[in-house]
Amino acid sequence: MNAQNSVVPTMAISEKDNIAFQNDFFKALSQKALFNHKKAIEYLENCNQLRPNNEAVFFELSKNNLKLARSIEALEYIELALNIAPDNLWMLEHKITILKRIPDFKEAIKVQEKIAKTHPKKKQELVYLHLQNKDIVTAKKVLSELKEAKLLNPTLRRILKKINNNAVNVKKQPKKLVNTDLHAIFEKEKSFTSLKPLLIKLAVNKHPDLLKYSSQGLALFPAQPFVYLMNAKALNNNKQHKKALQSLQNGIDFVIDNPKIEAKFYLEMASAYKSLHNVKKANTFKNKAAKILK
Repeated sequence: MNAQNSVVPTMAISEKDNIAFQNDFFKALSQKALFNHKKAIEYLENCNQLRPNNEAVFFELSKNNLKLARSIEALEYIELALNIAPDNLWMLEHKITILKRIPDFKEAIKVQEKIAKTHPKKKQELVYLHLQNKDIVTAKKVLSELKEAKLLNPTLRRILKKINNNAVNVKKQPKKLVNTDLHAIFEKEKSFTSLKPLLIKLAVNKHPDLLKYSSQGLALFPAQPFVYLMNAKALNNNKQHKKALQSLQNGIDFVIDNPKIEAKFYLEMASAYKSLHNVKKANTFKNKAAKILK
């Protein structure tokens, strides 16, 4: 059951009410297709009065509320729907979408694990959820299990390779003392929270240390797309445009449900290609970014 093929189960209600229910339900679908989600909800509330406790109505109420950024209401309605149809795949996947939006990755992981029990290939999504939950260790464990089951797709194979390579590089990272506050905080903590503001400051000033610290970041935080983006900026600043493109291509695999940073990746790719005098590709990625940002 999804947005395109929601169904209207029949129940023992009067013919007049049944016709009214079906009319309002399909009006709701039409309004949703026109992005008029508030109106769709009005029709669905009518449906709920005519035929209470209908999973299709609850499902549609959840989807429309989510479109209006009402995540709590969306979660409440999908829970009601799943109380009626607990194993419905589309409903379970929709619940994960809501949980990612809140965000509550731990709960999303539980739901995805339930799905994976009956749909083994969907275990692949657990990798991305664990990465979003900043749990690289468990993500690697799931990747190993998928590899053993021969369920690794090309993207997941690249992610596993990056995680393995960066795990080796972490051990090689030397500890160097520096004087400025942001540098000192990062050198002391070695956390992503302390690295991010340092990279932002270095990027704004086009400081030569951006390459040094973004390279350290790649080793320490191999699943953080922001670090790959900063590393590419540093490489572009140093006129190493082909290496910048490689860093961007490596990092974009970790961009999950984040259109803004995806657009920044495309803009940096456009910058690299422009410097390489490849106008066609530069315009292609510039247009990709523009479509996301509009």
